[in-house]
Amino acid sequence: MALAFTFPGQGSQSVGMGKDLADAFASARAVFEAVDDALGQKLSAVMWEGPAETLTLTENAQPALMANSMAVMAALESEFGVSVTEAKFVAGHSLGEYSALAAAGALSLTDAARLLKLRGQSMQQAVPVGKGAMAALLGADEDLAERAVAKGSETGIVAIANDNAPGQIVISGEKAAVEAAMAAAQEEGLKKAMLLPVSAPFHCALMQPAAEVMAEALRKTEIRAPRVPVVTNVNAGPVDEATLIQAQLVEQVTGRVRWRESVLWMAENGVDRFVECGSGKVLTTMLKRTTKEATGLALNTPEDLEAFAKEIKG
Repeated sequence: MALAFTFPGQGSQSVGMGKDLADAFASARAVFEAVDDALGQKLSAVMWEGPAETLTLTENAQPALMANSMAVMAALESEFGVSVTEAKFVAGHSLGEYSALAAAGALSLTDAARLLKLRGQSMQQAVPVGKGAMAALLGADEDLAERAVAKGSETGIVAIANDNAPGQIVISGEKAAVEAAMAAAQEEGLKKAMLLPVSAPFHCALMQPAAEVMAEALRKTEIRAPRVPVVTNVNAGPVDEATLIQAQLVEQVTGRVRWRESVLWMAENGVDRFVECGSGKVLTTMLKRTTKEATGLALNTPEDLEAFAKEIKG
Protein backbone atom coordinates (compact mmCIF):
# COMPACT_ATOMS: atom_id res chain seq x y z
CA MET A 1 0.00 0.00 0.00
CA ALA A 2 1.37 3.42 -1.03
CA LEU A 3 -0.01 6.40 0.87
CA ALA A 4 -0.55 10.07 0.21
CA PHE A 5 -1.55 12.41 3.02
CA THR A 6 -3.90 15.15 1.77
CA PHE A 7 -5.06 18.30 3.52
CA PRO A 8 -8.41 20.09 3.03
CA GLY A 9 -9.06 23.68 2.02
CA GLN A 10 -11.54 26.38 2.87
CA GLY A 11 -15.11 25.19 3.23
CA SER A 12 -14.18 22.15 5.32
CA GLN A 13 -14.29 24.09 8.59
CA SER A 14 -16.99 23.42 11.19
CA VAL A 15 -17.54 24.60 14.75
CA GLY A 16 -16.16 22.03 17.18
CA MET A 17 -13.47 20.71 14.84
CA GLY A 18 -10.43 19.41 16.68
CA LYS A 19 -11.92 19.63 20.18
CA ASP A 20 -12.01 15.85 20.64
CA LEU A 21 -8.41 15.62 19.42
CA ALA A 22 -7.31 18.26 21.94
CA ASP A 23 -9.19 16.49 24.73
CA ALA A 24 -7.71 13.10 23.85
CA PHE A 25 -4.09 13.92 22.96
CA ALA A 26 -1.60 16.29 24.59
CA SER A 27 0.31 16.53 21.31
CA ALA A 28 -2.80 17.80 19.49
CA ARG A 29 -3.54 20.24 22.31
CA ALA A 30 0.00 21.60 22.00
CA VAL A 31 -0.57 22.35 18.30
CA PHE A 32 -3.66 24.45 19.03
CA GLU A 33 -1.86 26.28 21.84
CA ALA A 34 1.14 27.04 19.60
CA VAL A 35 -1.12 28.44 16.87
CA ASP A 36 -3.01 30.58 19.41
CA ASP A 37 0.31 31.96 20.67
CA ALA A 38 1.66 32.58 17.16
CA LEU A 39 -1.43 34.56 16.15
CA GLY A 40 -2.00 36.32 19.47
CA GLN A 41 -5.64 35.23 19.48
CA LYS A 42 -7.68 32.36 20.91
CA LEU A 43 -8.34 30.82 17.54
CA SER A 44 -8.97 27.48 19.25
CA ALA A 45 -11.91 29.02 21.12
CA VAL A 46 -13.40 30.20 17.82
CA MET A 47 -12.89 26.71 16.38
CA TRP A 48 -14.55 24.94 19.28
CA GLU A 49 -17.22 27.42 20.34
CA GLY A 50 -17.92 29.51 17.24
CA PRO A 51 -19.86 31.41 16.20
CA ALA A 52 -19.76 29.86 12.74
CA GLU A 53 -19.71 33.31 11.08
CA THR A 54 -16.45 34.16 12.86
CA LEU A 55 -14.83 30.82 12.06
CA THR A 56 -15.87 31.15 8.40
CA LEU A 57 -14.03 34.48 8.01
CA THR A 58 -11.19 33.75 5.58
CA GLU A 59 -8.51 35.03 7.97
CA ASN A 60 -9.72 32.59 10.66
CA ALA A 61 -10.76 29.59 8.56
CA GLN A 62 -7.38 29.30 6.83
CA PRO A 63 -5.11 29.00 9.92
CA ALA A 64 -7.83 27.03 11.76
CA LEU A 65 -7.97 24.32 9.11
CA MET A 66 -4.19 24.10 9.06
CA ALA A 67 -4.08 23.83 12.87
CA ASN A 68 -6.62 21.03 12.82
CA SER A 69 -4.69 19.14 10.14
CA MET A 70 -1.45 19.52 12.07
CA ALA A 71 -3.13 18.31 15.27
CA VAL A 72 -4.06 15.12 13.40
CA MET A 73 -0.47 14.69 12.19
CA ALA A 74 1.01 15.41 15.63
CA ALA A 75 -1.25 12.86 17.29
CA LEU A 76 -0.56 10.26 14.62
CA GLU A 77 3.16 10.56 15.22
CA SER A 78 3.31 10.98 19.00
CA GLU A 79 0.48 8.67 20.03
CA PHE A 80 0.56 6.02 17.30
CA GLY A 81 4.05 6.16 15.79
CA VAL A 82 2.79 7.02 12.28
CA SER A 83 5.08 9.59 10.65
CA VAL A 84 4.55 11.74 7.56
CA THR A 85 7.39 9.73 6.02
CA GLU A 86 4.99 6.76 5.77
CA ALA A 87 3.58 8.65 2.77
CA LYS A 88 4.97 8.71 -0.74
CA PHE A 89 3.60 12.24 -1.30
CA VAL A 90 1.69 14.97 0.51
CA ALA A 91 -0.66 17.50 -1.07
CA GLY A 92 -3.17 20.10 0.06
CA HIS A 93 -6.09 21.88 -1.56
CA SER A 94 -5.36 25.63 -1.80
CA LEU A 95 -4.62 26.69 1.83
CA GLY A 96 -4.15 22.97 2.52
CA GLU A 97 -0.85 23.20 0.66
CA TYR A 98 0.49 25.11 3.68
CA SER A 99 -0.71 22.23 5.88
CA ALA A 100 1.07 19.76 3.60
CA LEU A 101 4.28 21.82 3.75
CA ALA A 102 4.10 22.07 7.54
CA ALA A 103 3.42 18.34 7.85
CA ALA A 104 6.45 17.63 5.64
CA GLY A 105 8.68 19.95 7.69
CA ALA A 106 9.17 22.58 4.97
CA LEU A 107 7.38 25.23 7.06
CA SER A 108 7.26 25.55 10.82
CA LEU A 109 3.82 25.33 12.43
CA THR A 110 3.99 28.93 13.65
CA ASP A 111 5.15 30.30 10.28
CA ALA A 112 2.34 28.41 8.54
CA ALA A 113 -0.20 29.90 10.96
CA ARG A 114 1.07 33.46 10.52
CA LEU A 115 1.30 33.13 6.74
CA LEU A 116 -2.24 31.79 6.48
CA LYS A 117 -3.64 34.56 8.68
CA LEU A 118 -1.97 37.09 6.37
CA ARG A 119 -3.06 35.17 3.27
CA GLY A 120 -6.66 35.22 4.42
CA GLN A 121 -6.56 38.94 5.24
CA SER A 122 -4.84 39.92 1.99
CA MET A 123 -7.14 37.79 -0.18
CA GLN A 124 -10.19 39.30 1.49
CA GLN A 125 -8.88 42.84 1.01
CA ALA A 126 -7.77 42.38 -2.61
CA VAL A 127 -11.22 42.93 -4.13
CA PRO A 128 -14.06 45.16 -2.92
CA VAL A 129 -17.08 43.19 -1.69
CA GLY A 130 -19.56 42.63 -4.50
CA LYS A 131 -17.10 43.16 -7.36
CA GLY A 132 -16.02 39.53 -7.63
CA ALA A 133 -17.74 36.16 -7.73
CA MET A 134 -17.10 32.44 -7.99
CA ALA A 135 -19.33 29.84 -9.60
CA ALA A 136 -19.43 26.06 -9.89
CA LEU A 137 -19.88 24.56 -13.34
CA LEU A 138 -21.40 21.22 -12.36
CA GLY A 139 -20.92 18.52 -14.94
CA ALA A 140 -18.47 20.56 -17.03
CA ASP A 141 -15.27 19.10 -18.37
CA GLU A 142 -12.12 21.20 -18.72
CA ASP A 143 -12.66 21.91 -22.43
CA LEU A 144 -16.20 23.22 -21.94
CA ALA A 145 -15.05 25.32 -18.97
CA GLU A 146 -12.18 26.79 -21.02
CA ARG A 147 -14.59 27.77 -23.80
CA ALA A 148 -17.02 29.33 -21.31
CA VAL A 149 -14.21 31.29 -19.65
CA ALA A 150 -12.97 32.52 -23.04
CA LYS A 151 -16.47 33.84 -23.76
CA GLY A 152 -16.76 35.39 -20.30
CA SER A 153 -13.36 37.06 -20.71
CA GLU A 154 -14.91 39.31 -23.39
CA THR A 155 -16.80 40.93 -20.48
CA GLY A 156 -13.98 41.07 -17.90
CA ILE A 157 -11.59 39.01 -15.81
CA VAL A 158 -12.62 35.38 -15.31
CA ALA A 159 -10.61 32.16 -15.04
CA ILE A 160 -10.85 28.54 -13.96
CA ALA A 161 -10.01 28.69 -10.25
CA ASN A 162 -10.42 25.05 -9.21
CA ASP A 163 -10.37 21.87 -11.26
CA ASN A 164 -11.51 19.74 -8.34
CA ALA A 165 -12.78 16.50 -9.86
CA PRO A 166 -14.44 15.31 -13.06
CA GLY A 167 -17.58 17.42 -13.50
CA GLN A 168 -16.63 19.81 -10.70
CA ILE A 169 -14.96 22.96 -11.97
CA VAL A 170 -15.08 26.37 -10.25
CA ILE A 171 -14.57 29.68 -12.05
CA SER A 172 -13.63 33.00 -10.49
CA GLY A 173 -13.39 36.65 -11.47
CA GLU A 174 -15.36 39.84 -11.91
CA LYS A 175 -19.05 39.21 -11.24
CA ALA A 176 -20.28 40.20 -14.70
CA ALA A 177 -17.62 38.09 -16.42
CA VAL A 178 -18.38 35.07 -14.22
CA GLU A 179 -22.10 35.40 -15.05
CA ALA A 180 -21.27 35.67 -18.76
CA ALA A 181 -19.17 32.50 -18.54
CA MET A 182 -22.00 30.71 -16.71
CA ALA A 183 -24.42 31.71 -19.46
CA ALA A 184 -21.99 30.56 -22.16
CA ALA A 185 -21.60 27.17 -20.46
CA GLN A 186 -25.36 26.74 -20.25
CA GLU A 187 -25.73 27.68 -23.92
CA GLU A 188 -23.44 24.72 -24.64
CA GLY A 189 -25.81 22.43 -22.76
CA LEU A 190 -24.41 22.51 -19.22
CA LYS A 191 -27.29 21.64 -16.90
CA LYS A 192 -26.20 23.54 -13.80
CA ALA A 193 -24.04 26.56 -13.06
CA MET A 194 -24.37 28.17 -9.66
CA LEU A 195 -22.84 31.16 -7.91
CA LEU A 196 -21.02 30.19 -4.71
CA PRO A 197 -21.45 31.93 -1.34
CA VAL A 198 -17.84 33.14 -1.05
CA SER A 199 -16.44 36.39 0.23
CA ALA A 200 -13.92 37.01 -2.56
CA PRO A 201 -12.96 35.71 -6.04
CA PHE A 202 -10.05 33.43 -5.14
CA HIS A 203 -7.46 31.97 -7.56
CA CYS A 204 -7.75 34.49 -10.38
CA ALA A 205 -5.88 37.60 -11.53
CA LEU A 206 -7.94 39.82 -9.20
CA MET A 207 -5.93 38.30 -6.35
CA GLN A 208 -2.65 39.87 -7.60
CA PRO A 209 -2.49 42.36 -4.66
CA ALA A 210 -2.64 39.40 -2.26
CA ALA A 211 0.05 37.57 -4.25
CA GLU A 212 2.35 40.57 -3.79
CA VAL A 213 1.72 40.61 -0.04
CA MET A 214 2.48 36.88 0.17
CA ALA A 215 5.63 37.22 -1.97
CA GLU A 216 7.03 39.73 0.51
CA ALA A 217 6.08 37.60 3.53
CA LEU A 218 7.45 34.39 2.01
CA ARG A 219 10.77 36.08 1.18
CA LYS A 220 11.22 36.56 4.94
CA THR A 221 10.17 33.01 5.85
CA GLU A 222 12.50 30.05 6.24
CA ILE A 223 11.44 27.25 3.90
CA ARG A 224 13.27 23.94 4.19
CA ALA A 225 13.39 20.95 1.87
CA PRO A 226 10.34 18.78 2.72
CA ARG A 227 10.80 15.31 4.19
CA VAL A 228 8.26 14.02 1.65
CA PRO A 229 7.71 15.43 -1.87
CA VAL A 230 4.84 17.94 -2.01
CA VAL A 231 2.54 17.73 -5.02
CA THR A 232 1.66 21.38 -5.59
CA ASN A 233 -1.54 22.99 -6.84
CA VAL A 234 -0.04 25.01 -9.66
CA ASN A 235 1.91 22.29 -11.44
CA ALA A 236 0.15 19.08 -10.27
CA GLY A 237 3.53 17.47 -9.72
CA PRO A 238 6.12 17.04 -6.96
CA VAL A 239 8.36 19.80 -5.63
CA ASP A 240 11.12 19.32 -3.07
CA GLU A 241 13.24 22.47 -3.46
CA ALA A 242 12.67 25.39 -1.09
CA THR A 243 13.03 28.10 -3.75
CA LEU A 244 10.46 26.45 -6.01
CA ILE A 245 8.07 26.01 -3.08
CA GLN A 246 8.28 29.74 -2.32
CA ALA A 247 7.60 30.71 -5.94
CA GLN A 248 4.69 28.33 -6.28
CA LEU A 249 3.02 29.52 -3.07
CA VAL A 250 2.99 33.02 -4.58
CA GLU A 251 1.72 31.78 -7.95
CA GLN A 252 -0.95 29.72 -6.19
CA VAL A 253 -2.77 32.87 -4.97
CA THR A 254 -3.79 33.81 -8.51
CA GLY A 255 -3.33 30.41 -10.18
CA ARG A 256 -5.55 27.42 -10.75
CA VAL A 257 -5.88 24.69 -8.11
CA ARG A 258 -5.19 21.64 -10.28
CA TRP A 259 -6.54 19.13 -7.78
CA ARG A 260 -7.98 16.58 -10.22
CA GLU A 261 -4.66 16.44 -12.07
CA SER A 262 -2.72 16.22 -8.79
CA VAL A 263 -4.75 13.23 -7.61
CA LEU A 264 -4.41 11.50 -10.97
CA TRP A 265 -0.65 12.15 -11.01
CA MET A 266 -0.24 10.61 -7.55
CA ALA A 267 -2.40 7.61 -8.50
CA GLU A 268 -0.38 7.12 -11.68
CA ASN A 269 2.78 7.23 -9.58
CA GLY A 270 1.78 4.42 -7.27
CA VAL A 271 -0.50 5.94 -4.61
CA ASP A 272 -3.43 3.66 -3.88
CA ARG A 273 -4.55 5.07 -0.50
CA PHE A 274 -5.35 8.77 0.00
CA VAL A 275 -5.61 9.81 3.65
CA GLU A 276 -7.34 13.16 4.29
CA CYS A 277 -6.09 14.74 7.50
CA GLY A 278 -8.18 17.39 9.22
CA SER A 279 -11.79 18.45 9.07
CA GLY A 280 -14.54 16.82 7.02
CA LYS A 281 -14.19 14.56 4.00
CA VAL A 282 -14.44 16.86 0.98
CA LEU A 283 -11.23 15.54 -0.61
CA THR A 284 -12.21 11.92 0.05
CA THR A 285 -15.54 12.50 -1.70
CA MET A 286 -13.83 14.14 -4.69
CA LEU A 287 -11.37 11.23 -4.88
CA LYS A 288 -14.22 8.81 -5.62
CA ARG A 289 -15.13 10.88 -8.68
CA THR A 290 -11.54 11.13 -9.88
CA THR A 291 -10.11 7.61 -9.78
CA LYS A 292 -11.38 4.11 -9.13
CA GLU A 293 -7.81 2.84 -8.71
CA ALA A 294 -7.34 4.21 -5.17
CA THR A 295 -9.27 4.31 -1.91
CA GLY A 296 -9.77 7.25 0.41
CA LEU A 297 -9.99 7.69 4.15
CA ALA A 298 -10.73 10.82 6.22
CA LEU A 299 -9.11 11.22 9.64
CA ASN A 300 -11.17 13.53 11.87
CA THR A 301 -11.58 11.87 15.28
CA PRO A 302 -9.37 10.02 17.80
CA GLU A 303 -11.15 6.81 16.77
CA ASP A 304 -10.28 7.46 13.10
CA LEU A 305 -6.60 7.86 14.03
CA GLU A 306 -6.53 4.71 16.10
CA ALA A 307 -8.15 2.61 13.36
CA PHE A 308 -5.79 4.00 10.71
CA ALA A 309 -2.73 3.33 12.89
CA LYS A 310 -3.84 -0.30 13.28
CA GLU A 311 -4.26 -0.55 9.54
CA ILE A 312 -0.75 0.80 8.94
CA LYS A 313 1.08 -0.92 11.76
CA GLY A 314 -0.88 -4.17 11.71
